[in-house]
Order: sequence, then structure tokens, then C-alpha cells
Amino acid sequence: QVGGFSWENCGDGKDPVVLQSLSVAPDPITIPGNLRISAAVTGSKALTSPLKAVVVAEKALGELWIQLPCIDQMGSCTYDDVCAILDDLIPPGTPCPEPLLTYGIPCHCPFKAGSYSLPPSDFPLPDIELPSWMTNGNYRVRVAISNKGQELACVKLAFSLQAQ
Repeated sequence: QVGGFSWENCGDGKDPVVLQSLSVAPDPITIPGNLRISAAVTGSKALTSPLKAVVVAEKALGELWIQLPCIDQMGSCTYDDVCAILDDLIPPGTPCPEPLLTYGIPCHCPFKAGSYSLPPSDFPLPDIELPSWMTNGNYRVRVAISNKGQELACVKLAFSLQAQ
């Protein structure tokens, strides 16, 4: 599907953490602007440090999909410790940002097993200077999260970006 938002789990149904639902509006995603997200996740296993995330990002160029490099921590990057990144962004001991706080969604490791759901909520997308290769177009992203070599979650996303 080109030019529309879609998602799927890619863990063959064996991963302990599974995305149950995800919706994103508007479609295409507009930068700057508000991104409205709703999601539900279930986990049969806690996510504990170190959490490794492997991101593969591709952009459509005509009929071809080109893998984007990892530049300034954006693109096809491997993050060896997502827990440490979260601690840097949101110092431990400070409340999680809204709307996570309201809906009891944690923003630090460990993430306990269980179900988490986010009703439709708006997240402002600032007018950030995106690199030229990350502007308008169609994208595919695969994110795999693992701990000590065991895959915990895997999600594929497809979306379009429209920069103002």
C-alpha cells in the first residue's frame, strides 16, 4: 500500500510483546502539525534493560525502496540501550509526559507485562529541520526490539510525510 498509513507485527506471532492496534492521523503525516495517535499493546513479558532497538528505514524512490542511512540518530539506526535514551530524555523520578501520565503508560524501563492502551491523543510535531532525505514521500520502517538476543517485539510501519 503506497501513500497510506499501515502497520503489522513482524514477529510471526511468537514475540511476547504485540501491537494490537495503531492508528495515526492525519494521513499523510504533516510536519509541523499535530499527530493524533491511538494504540494498544499487550506484553506477556516485562521489557527490561538493556533494550536494543534495530530500526530499518526505507524511502520510496519511484518503484524502488532505498534504505536510509543512520545520520544523527535518525534513519536506519541500531540503539543498543533504549532504556538509557529514555532516561536521558525524561530524567528518572520526573513524571512521564502527558498524555502518558493520564493513561498510566510508563516511560521508563522496566515496562511491566500487561496491556497498555492509549486513546486518541494529540502529539505536536514541531517544525524541526529534517534532513532533505527525510521530507515528503512514502516510508517503510521496521523496528525490532530485543533483550540479550531474544526478540521481544517487531513492528513494520508504512506512512507518508508531507512537510509544509
